Amino acid sequence: MNDLSPRFRPVLDTFPAYKPGKAPVVTAGQAHKLSSNESPYGPLPSVVEVIAEAGSGINRYPDNGAETLIGALAERFDVPADHVAVGCGSVGVLKQLLEAVSDPGSEVVYAWRSFEAYPTLADLAGATSVRIPLKEEGHDLAAMVKAITPRTRLILVCNPNNPTGTVVREQELAEFIDQVPADCLVVLDEAYREYIRDPGVPDGLDFYRSRGNVAVLRTFSKAYGLAGLRVGFLIGHEGVADAVRKTMLPFTVSSVAQAAAVASLNAENELLERVEAVVKERDRVTAALRSDGWTVPDTEANFVWLRLGEHTAHFASMCETAGIAVRPFAGEGARVSIGTSAANDAFLAAASAFQHRV
Repeated sequence: MNDLSPRFRPVLDTFPAYKPGKAPVVTAGQAHKLSSNESPYGPLPSVVEVIAEAGSGINRYPDNGAETLIGALAERFDVPADHVAVGCGSVGVLKQLLEAVSDPGSEVVYAWRSFEAYPTLADLAGATSVRIPLKEEGHDLAAMVKAITPRTRLILVCNPNNPTGTVVREQELAEFIDQVPADCLVVLDEAYREYIRDPGVPDGLDFYRSRGNVAVLRTFSKAYGLAGLRVGFLIGHEGVADAVRKTMLPFTVSSVAQAAAVASLNAENELLERVEAVVKERDRVTAALRSDGWTVPDTEANFVWLRLGEHTAHFASMCETAGIAVRPFAGEGARVSIGTSAANDAFLAAASAFQHRV
């Protein structure tokens, strides 16, 4: 045998594979996973029933066009069906979108830190990432505007931002979008839209309706409690949605996922009662942390952000010892999902112990 080995793209050597939130290490007592922003609640009983029924047909390929699901989404959001595209979670749809817009030399602009998959997806699509540092834990839209060049093809605005939970409000977002060239796509990543209670935060669909270069990403993974089924969607104008469909891997969204998503839309009022419970817990956790001396940014998502800097790894380790998995970002901070009341109490106890450690 010779010494040659299969050749792969050099870009693969520049970044690690995506690492999902860690599962908690069970020691003594109950363990709590607060590392992946999942809903603490399972699907509603009516949705579970539909999932069971849909499972009987998994020997057949799913509807590749997801016509029933797309029709339900179009009706729910009052948009044309040809303005909707679906994929394997909103991150899968974003991957399709980046593949559709990226040529060698094209640029993608986004805040940093934001959703950690952005750099990897951009690199894999062959685009150049232009990362704009956060300002007071939120998007620095003025700096993002200045970063736009003729090579810019797509701009991501994560609203609320993951992992800080901060938001961009209506007036500043409108002024920002109005400065973006019409041939540059602005993608509003609204994975946590259902948790927003600040009336100043716009519904991204209002911008989509009035501007041809705006598209919105959403998901069934968070508030809808279907993270394990992987279904997300984009709403954008016909040309945008069509481009996403062209880059979709055939049969990406399973028949079970499609059926569960439709059932979740049908049970939305009941489901959103659970979302309200998470919001109340979020507010309780935020208030408790602040009263204990922590600095916590206002969050409109289902998580809180703790800027810990060099103490991040130690904090995550202490939480792990207490049976709590959080999401650390080395040298920066930790994102902690809102779970059940018991999980949140356990986290608050661990956070207090860290804050008052000797």
